[in-house]
Amino acid sequence: MSDAKIEEMSFEDAMRELEAIVTQLDSGNVELEKSIALYERGALLKAHCEAKLKDAEEKVAAIKLDQNGQPTGTTPVEGM
Repeated sequence: MSDAKIEEMSFEDAMRELEAIVTQLDSGNVELEKSIALYERGALLKAHCEAKLKDAEEKVAAIKLDQNGQPTGTTPVEGM
């Protein structure tokens, strides 16, 4: 388990750590207290990844295309 601050992690780093946590928990070889701590961090990592994905989806949805399918600018997205 990393000590990195989740809110400062990239999507990719958070996903790697989340996958490592899932692997550890799936192994069944983790003590109860550590399992609880891993599960809690995993839940925070999952929420962080979901927020990063939502932000990316909103940015993509805001891109305007011209008649030829070329980007012409963006539409401001609420909260950005």
